[in-house]
Amino acid sequence: MDRNHLQISYEGAVARITLTQPEIRNAFSDEVIAELTAAFIEAGGRADIRAVVLAARGPAFCAGANLNWMRRVADYTRDESLADAARLAEMLRVIHECPQPTLARVQGDVYAGGMGLVAACDIAVAVDTAGFCLSEVRLGLIPATISPYVIRAIGARAAHRYFLTAERFGAAEALRIGLVHEVVSAQALDAKVDALLQALTSAGPGAARACKKLLRDVAGRAIDARLIAATVQGIAEIRASSEGKEGVQSFLNKRKPAWLQG
Repeated sequence: MDRNHLQISYEGAVARITLTQPEIRNAFSDEVIAELTAAFIEAGGRADIRAVVLAARGPAFCAGANLNWMRRVADYTRDESLADAARLAEMLRVIHECPQPTLARVQGDVYAGGMGLVAACDIAVAVDTAGFCLSEVRLGLIPATISPYVIRAIGARAAHRYFLTAERFGAAEALRIGLVHEVVSAQALDAKVDALLQALTSAGPGAARACKKLLRDVAGRAIDARLIAATVQGIAEIRASSEGKEGVQSFLNKRKPAWLQG
């Protein structure tokens, strides 16, 4: 499909998906949602890609909904609103379930639906000047579609405050509540992203994919016999895989594994 609102590039084992509408603060529209969904499906389907970076241009990472899109949505019927919300939910699901590790490079402010983008990624790094806000209640709305990812990231207690007050908070608070993993200066952002990418792309590609599934399967579940049995099966299968055997043998023989050679 045509990409008029973002760019996707491939650099070795890394895919970079970049929002490219700084003049409107990289706000969502139905076109942006479709392009992001397609870009993550494309990157996720490539066996040579081991990590995906979600980035943006300009002073804001993502300011939520595009005003023109909001004007259209305001006149939707309930059925049209359901279909529209389902497309946004599908985009977030595709990002969250991307087979490769995903990293949000947050170079600026994040509002409303943009918070869902950050929370849906596995790892997030933000500049120390970035501001964050779950602003929906100010408009008489609720952050429903993004809530599974944001609450998973920041926890229910912090969500109670920021969902209900729509307060703006800074990068230090985003770090404290778990929305982002690192806060750095603008000058240090790319170095930190590159360091994390080095770590992510050094992992066994099959193990990284299996680890993402493990995280989805285990997080929030009761530790019972069924969960324990699933984890036992998981480690047995990965040990028996060719990649698992290669990884252990390379460690024992003090050499690089096959996925890092060549």
